[in-house]
Amino acid sequence: MALSECESNKKKQVHLFYFPECEDLARNVAAQSTNITLQSIKWRNFDDGFPNIYINNAQELRGQHVAFLASFSSTGVIFEQLSVIYLLPRLFVASFTLVLPFFPTGSFERMEDEGDVATAFTLSRMLTNIPISRGGPTSLVIYDIHALQERFYFGDHVLPLFETGIPLLKQRLHQLPDADTIVVAFPDDGAWKRFHKQLDHFPTLVCAKVREGDKRIVRLKEGNPKGCHVVIVDDLVQSGGTLIECQKVLAAHGAAKVSAYVTHGVFPKRSWERFTHKDEGSEKAFSYFWITDSCPLTVKAITNKAPFEVLSLAGSIADALQI
Repeated sequence: MALSECESNKKKQVHLFYFPECEDLARNVAAQSTNITLQSIKWRNFDDGFPNIYINNAQELRGQHVAFLASFSSTGVIFEQLSVIYLLPRLFVASFTLVLPFFPTGSFERMEDEGDVATAFTLSRMLTNIPISRGGPTSLVIYDIHALQERFYFGDHVLPLFETGIPLLKQRLHQLPDADTIVVAFPDDGAWKRFHKQLDHFPTLVCAKVREGDKRIVRLKEGNPKGCHVVIVDDLVQSGGTLIECQKVLAAHGAAKVSAYVTHGVFPKRSWERFTHKDEGSEKAFSYFWITDSCPLTVKAITNKAPFEVLSLAGSIADALQI
Protein backbone atom coordinates (compact mmCIF):
# COMPACT_ATOMS: atom_id res chain seq x y z
CA MET A 1 0.00 0.00 0.00
CA ALA A 2 1.35 3.46 -0.91
CA LEU A 3 2.37 5.79 1.90
CA SER A 4 -0.32 8.33 0.96
CA GLU A 5 -2.96 5.62 1.23
CA CYS A 6 -1.70 4.64 4.69
CA GLU A 7 -1.85 8.26 5.83
CA SER A 8 -5.36 8.59 4.41
CA ASN A 9 -6.53 5.50 6.29
CA LYS A 10 -5.29 7.00 9.57
CA LYS A 11 -7.43 10.08 9.12
CA LYS A 12 -10.99 10.46 10.36
CA GLN A 13 -13.79 9.99 7.88
CA VAL A 14 -15.86 13.12 8.45
CA HIS A 15 -19.47 13.63 7.41
CA LEU A 16 -19.88 17.34 6.71
CA PHE A 17 -23.29 19.02 6.86
CA TYR A 18 -23.74 22.69 6.00
CA PHE A 19 -26.17 25.59 5.93
CA PRO A 20 -27.26 26.36 2.33
CA GLU A 21 -25.50 29.71 2.05
CA CYS A 22 -22.24 27.89 2.89
CA GLU A 23 -22.59 25.36 0.07
CA ASP A 24 -19.74 26.68 -2.07
CA LEU A 25 -17.34 26.70 0.87
CA ALA A 26 -18.53 23.25 1.99
CA ARG A 27 -17.87 21.82 -1.48
CA ASN A 28 -14.42 23.39 -1.51
CA VAL A 29 -13.69 21.85 1.91
CA ALA A 30 -14.80 18.40 0.72
CA ALA A 31 -12.63 18.78 -2.39
CA GLN A 32 -9.56 19.06 -0.15
CA SER A 33 -9.76 15.47 1.10
CA THR A 34 -11.30 12.11 0.27
CA ASN A 35 -11.85 11.78 4.02
CA ILE A 36 -14.60 14.40 3.98
CA THR A 37 -18.05 13.46 2.68
CA LEU A 38 -20.76 16.04 2.11
CA GLN A 39 -24.14 15.28 3.63
CA SER A 40 -27.47 17.00 3.04
CA ILE A 41 -30.29 18.48 5.06
CA LYS A 42 -33.77 19.43 3.89
CA TRP A 43 -34.25 23.05 4.96
CA ARG A 44 -37.95 23.88 4.76
CA ASN A 45 -40.45 26.05 6.61
CA PHE A 46 -43.99 25.51 7.81
CA ASP A 47 -46.65 27.96 6.69
CA ASP A 48 -46.14 29.98 9.88
CA GLY A 49 -42.47 30.51 8.99
CA PHE A 50 -40.93 28.24 11.61
CA PRO A 51 -38.36 25.65 10.47
CA ASN A 52 -39.33 22.24 9.12
CA ILE A 53 -35.96 20.51 8.93
CA TYR A 54 -35.00 16.93 8.08
CA ILE A 55 -31.49 15.46 8.42
CA ASN A 56 -30.99 12.88 5.70
CA ASN A 57 -29.41 9.50 6.56
CA ALA A 58 -29.52 10.26 10.29
CA GLN A 59 -29.34 6.60 11.40
CA GLU A 60 -26.22 6.04 9.32
CA LEU A 61 -24.38 8.65 11.38
CA ARG A 62 -24.11 6.41 14.44
CA GLY A 63 -20.47 5.96 15.38
CA GLN A 64 -19.33 8.45 12.71
CA HIS A 65 -17.42 11.71 12.96
CA VAL A 66 -19.79 14.54 12.08
CA ALA A 67 -19.27 18.24 11.40
CA PHE A 68 -21.54 21.18 10.59
CA LEU A 69 -20.47 24.28 8.66
CA ALA A 70 -22.53 27.22 9.93
CA SER A 71 -23.07 30.83 8.90
CA PHE A 72 -24.68 33.15 11.44
CA SER A 73 -25.03 35.91 8.86
CA SER A 74 -28.16 37.35 10.48
CA THR A 75 -30.28 36.76 13.55
CA GLY A 76 -32.99 35.29 11.33
CA VAL A 77 -30.95 32.21 10.38
CA ILE A 78 -29.46 31.32 13.76
CA PHE A 79 -32.46 29.50 15.26
CA GLU A 80 -32.83 26.96 12.45
CA GLN A 81 -29.13 26.20 12.48
CA LEU A 82 -29.05 25.82 16.25
CA SER A 83 -31.90 23.32 15.92
CA VAL A 84 -29.63 21.14 13.78
CA ILE A 85 -26.49 21.83 15.82
CA TYR A 86 -28.24 20.70 19.01
CA LEU A 87 -29.50 17.49 17.39
CA LEU A 88 -26.46 16.16 15.55
CA PRO A 89 -24.43 15.26 18.69
CA ARG A 90 -27.44 13.31 20.01
CA LEU A 91 -27.42 10.93 17.04
CA PHE A 92 -24.81 8.70 18.76
CA VAL A 93 -22.01 10.18 16.66
CA ALA A 94 -18.36 9.46 17.52
CA SER A 95 -17.55 13.19 17.60
CA PHE A 96 -19.09 16.49 16.62
CA THR A 97 -17.34 19.57 15.24
CA LEU A 98 -19.04 22.90 14.62
CA VAL A 99 -17.25 25.16 12.14
CA LEU A 100 -18.39 28.75 12.58
CA PRO A 101 -15.81 30.73 10.56
CA PHE A 102 -17.19 34.11 11.63
CA PHE A 103 -18.31 34.65 15.22
CA PRO A 104 -20.60 37.63 14.52
CA THR A 105 -20.96 39.15 17.98
CA GLY A 106 -17.24 39.00 18.76
CA SER A 107 -16.81 42.78 18.76
CA PHE A 108 -19.50 43.16 21.46
CA GLU A 109 -17.49 41.44 24.15
CA ARG A 110 -17.47 43.96 26.99
CA MET A 111 -19.59 46.42 28.93
CA GLU A 112 -18.57 50.06 28.96
CA ASP A 113 -21.65 51.23 30.85
CA GLU A 114 -24.15 49.57 33.14
CA GLY A 115 -26.94 48.30 30.91
CA ASP A 116 -24.74 47.39 27.92
CA VAL A 117 -25.43 43.84 26.72
CA ALA A 118 -22.29 41.89 25.81
CA THR A 119 -23.84 39.73 23.10
CA ALA A 120 -20.56 37.88 22.54
CA PHE A 121 -21.20 36.27 25.92
CA THR A 122 -24.82 35.53 24.98
CA LEU A 123 -23.86 33.69 21.78
CA SER A 124 -21.08 31.86 23.62
CA ARG A 125 -23.62 30.57 26.16
CA MET A 126 -25.92 29.39 23.37
CA LEU A 127 -23.07 27.39 21.83
CA THR A 128 -21.91 26.12 25.21
CA ASN A 129 -25.26 24.33 25.51
CA ILE A 130 -24.56 22.08 22.53
CA PRO A 131 -25.07 18.52 23.90
CA ILE A 132 -22.00 16.38 24.50
CA SER A 133 -21.60 13.61 21.93
CA ARG A 134 -20.37 10.08 22.65
CA GLY A 135 -16.86 11.35 21.88
CA GLY A 136 -17.00 14.20 24.37
CA PRO A 137 -17.41 17.98 24.08
CA THR A 138 -18.03 19.67 20.74
CA SER A 139 -15.03 21.09 18.91
CA LEU A 140 -15.85 24.66 17.87
CA VAL A 141 -13.71 26.09 15.06
CA ILE A 142 -13.70 29.90 14.74
CA TYR A 143 -11.44 32.11 12.64
CA ASP A 144 -9.87 35.31 13.94
CA ILE A 145 -12.31 35.97 16.74
CA HIS A 146 -12.26 39.65 17.66
CA ALA A 147 -10.73 39.15 21.12
CA LEU A 148 -8.81 36.06 22.24
CA GLN A 149 -10.12 36.34 25.80
CA GLU A 150 -13.52 35.33 24.47
CA ARG A 151 -12.39 31.71 24.73
CA PHE A 152 -13.21 32.06 28.43
CA TYR A 153 -16.85 32.87 27.64
CA PHE A 154 -17.41 29.24 26.63
CA GLY A 155 -18.20 26.53 29.14
CA ASP A 156 -16.78 23.02 29.37
CA HIS A 157 -19.25 21.48 26.91
CA VAL A 158 -17.38 22.98 23.94
CA LEU A 159 -13.69 23.19 23.08
CA PRO A 160 -13.01 26.40 21.12
CA LEU A 161 -10.33 26.05 18.45
CA PHE A 162 -9.28 29.52 17.33
CA GLU A 163 -7.76 29.49 13.85
CA THR A 164 -6.54 32.35 11.67
CA GLY A 165 -6.57 33.38 8.03
CA ILE A 166 -3.21 35.16 8.28
CA PRO A 167 -1.21 32.28 6.67
CA LEU A 168 -3.36 32.73 3.55
CA LEU A 169 -2.48 36.42 3.46
CA LYS A 170 1.25 35.74 3.93
CA GLN A 171 1.20 33.23 1.09
CA ARG A 172 -0.52 35.75 -1.20
CA LEU A 173 1.84 38.59 -0.30
CA HIS A 174 4.89 36.49 -1.19
CA GLN A 175 3.37 35.97 -4.66
CA LEU A 176 3.21 39.70 -5.43
CA PRO A 177 5.78 41.18 -7.83
CA ASP A 178 6.56 43.90 -5.29
CA ALA A 179 6.74 41.52 -2.31
CA ASP A 180 10.02 43.07 -1.18
CA THR A 181 8.33 46.46 -0.64
CA ILE A 182 5.44 45.17 1.52
CA VAL A 183 4.82 46.93 4.81
CA VAL A 184 1.96 45.85 7.11
CA ALA A 185 -0.17 48.55 8.72
CA PHE A 186 -2.51 48.11 11.66
CA PRO A 187 -5.46 50.51 11.90
CA ASP A 188 -5.28 50.63 15.70
CA ASP A 189 -3.47 49.19 18.70
CA GLY A 190 -6.04 46.40 19.00
CA ALA A 191 -5.21 45.06 15.54
CA TRP A 192 -1.49 45.33 16.32
CA LYS A 193 -1.89 43.30 19.51
CA ARG A 194 -4.01 40.73 17.66
CA PHE A 195 -1.79 40.13 14.63
CA HIS A 196 1.73 41.56 14.91
CA LYS A 197 3.36 38.34 16.14
CA GLN A 198 2.05 36.47 13.10
CA LEU A 199 3.43 39.15 10.76
CA ASP A 200 6.64 40.04 12.56
CA HIS A 201 8.88 39.36 9.54
CA PHE A 202 7.26 42.33 7.73
CA PRO A 203 8.02 45.96 8.60
CA THR A 204 5.00 47.41 10.39
CA LEU A 205 3.12 50.67 10.82
CA VAL A 206 0.49 51.53 13.39
CA CYS A 207 -2.31 54.04 12.96
CA ALA A 208 -4.48 55.41 15.74
CA LYS A 209 -7.75 57.26 16.14
CA VAL A 210 -7.34 60.52 18.01
CA ARG A 211 -9.95 63.02 19.09
CA GLU A 212 -9.85 66.53 17.66
CA GLY A 213 -12.77 68.54 18.98
CA ASP A 214 -15.92 66.54 18.30
CA LYS A 215 -14.27 64.34 15.66
CA ARG A 216 -12.17 61.19 15.82
CA ILE A 217 -9.58 61.18 13.08
CA VAL A 218 -6.93 58.67 12.00
CA ARG A 219 -3.27 59.53 12.46
CA LEU A 220 -0.06 57.66 11.68
CA LYS A 221 1.32 56.65 15.07
CA GLU A 222 4.43 54.62 14.16
CA GLY A 223 6.45 53.89 11.00
CA ASN A 224 7.13 55.35 7.57
CA PRO A 225 5.16 54.15 4.51
CA LYS A 226 7.05 56.22 1.92
CA GLY A 227 7.59 54.31 -1.34
CA CYS A 228 6.12 51.08 0.05
CA HIS A 229 3.17 48.83 -0.77
CA VAL A 230 1.28 49.09 2.51
CA VAL A 231 -1.22 46.37 3.47
CA ILE A 232 -3.71 47.28 6.19
CA VAL A 233 -4.60 44.21 8.30
CA ASP A 234 -7.59 43.78 10.59
CA ASP A 235 -9.95 41.00 11.67
CA LEU A 236 -13.14 42.37 10.11
CA VAL A 237 -14.68 45.24 8.20
CA GLN A 238 -18.16 46.69 8.57
CA SER A 239 -18.73 50.05 6.87
CA GLY A 240 -15.05 50.38 5.95
CA GLY A 241 -14.76 53.95 7.17
CA THR A 242 -11.63 53.34 9.25
CA LEU A 243 -9.87 51.57 6.37
CA ILE A 244 -10.62 54.45 4.03
CA GLU A 245 -9.29 57.00 6.50
CA CYS A 246 -6.16 54.89 7.03
CA GLN A 247 -5.61 54.71 3.27
CA LYS A 248 -5.80 58.49 2.98
CA VAL A 249 -3.28 58.97 5.77
CA LEU A 250 -0.86 56.40 4.33
CA ALA A 251 -1.10 57.88 0.84
CA ALA A 252 -0.49 61.36 2.25
CA HIS A 253 2.71 60.02 3.87
CA GLY A 254 4.01 58.71 0.56
CA ALA A 255 2.81 55.11 0.29
CA ALA A 256 3.27 53.87 -3.29
CA LYS A 257 0.28 51.52 -3.00
CA VAL A 258 -2.26 50.67 -0.33
CA SER A 259 -4.09 47.35 -0.03
CA ALA A 260 -6.20 45.78 2.72
CA TYR A 261 -6.83 42.38 4.28
CA VAL A 262 -9.62 41.37 6.64
CA THR A 263 -10.58 37.83 7.54
CA HIS A 264 -14.27 38.71 7.72
CA GLY A 265 -15.79 40.92 5.06
CA VAL A 266 -19.09 41.69 6.78
CA PHE A 267 -19.97 44.77 4.71
CA PRO A 268 -23.59 45.43 5.83
CA LYS A 269 -25.82 47.37 3.43
CA ARG A 270 -23.47 46.64 0.50
CA SER A 271 -20.78 48.88 1.98
CA TRP A 272 -18.23 46.95 -0.12
CA GLU A 273 -19.32 49.17 -3.01
CA ARG A 274 -17.21 51.99 -1.53
CA PHE A 275 -14.08 50.04 -2.46
CA THR A 276 -14.82 48.84 -5.99
CA HIS A 277 -12.92 50.08 -9.03
CA LYS A 278 -15.84 51.63 -10.88
CA ASP A 279 -14.10 51.90 -14.26
CA GLU A 280 -10.64 51.94 -15.80
CA GLY A 281 -10.26 55.67 -15.33
CA SER A 282 -11.42 55.87 -11.73
CA GLU A 283 -9.11 56.42 -8.81
CA LYS A 284 -8.06 53.12 -7.29
CA ALA A 285 -7.44 53.90 -3.63
CA PHE A 286 -6.88 50.20 -2.82
CA SER A 287 -4.76 48.06 -5.13
CA TYR A 288 -6.02 44.83 -3.56
CA PHE A 289 -8.66 44.04 -0.98
CA TRP A 290 -8.35 40.49 0.32
CA ILE A 291 -11.08 38.75 2.32
CA THR A 292 -11.71 35.11 3.16
CA ASP A 293 -14.90 33.19 2.45
CA SER A 294 -16.01 33.30 6.09
CA CYS A 295 -18.97 35.49 5.10
CA PRO A 296 -20.44 33.64 2.08
CA LEU A 297 -23.06 36.23 1.16
CA THR A 298 -20.33 38.85 0.76
CA VAL A 299 -18.26 36.48 -1.38
CA LYS A 300 -21.14 36.09 -3.82
CA ALA A 301 -21.64 39.86 -3.95
CA ILE A 302 -18.01 40.81 -4.69
CA THR A 303 -17.10 38.03 -7.13
CA ASN A 304 -15.12 39.41 -10.09
CA LYS A 305 -15.22 42.93 -8.67
CA ALA A 306 -11.83 44.63 -8.34
CA PRO A 307 -10.00 45.17 -6.06
CA PHE A 308 -11.48 42.20 -4.18
CA GLU A 309 -9.83 38.77 -4.05
CA VAL A 310 -11.07 35.86 -1.95
CA LEU A 311 -8.59 33.72 -0.02
CA SER A 312 -10.40 30.49 0.77
CA LEU A 313 -10.42 28.92 4.22
CA ALA A 314 -11.30 25.53 2.70
CA GLY A 315 -7.89 23.92 3.16
CA SER A 316 -7.55 25.21 6.72
CA ILE A 317 -11.04 23.97 7.63
CA ALA A 318 -10.29 20.54 6.14
CA ASP A 319 -7.16 20.34 8.32
CA ALA A 320 -9.11 21.48 11.41
CA LEU A 321 -11.62 18.67 10.91
CA GLN A 322 -8.80 16.18 11.43
CA ILE A 323 -7.68 17.56 14.79
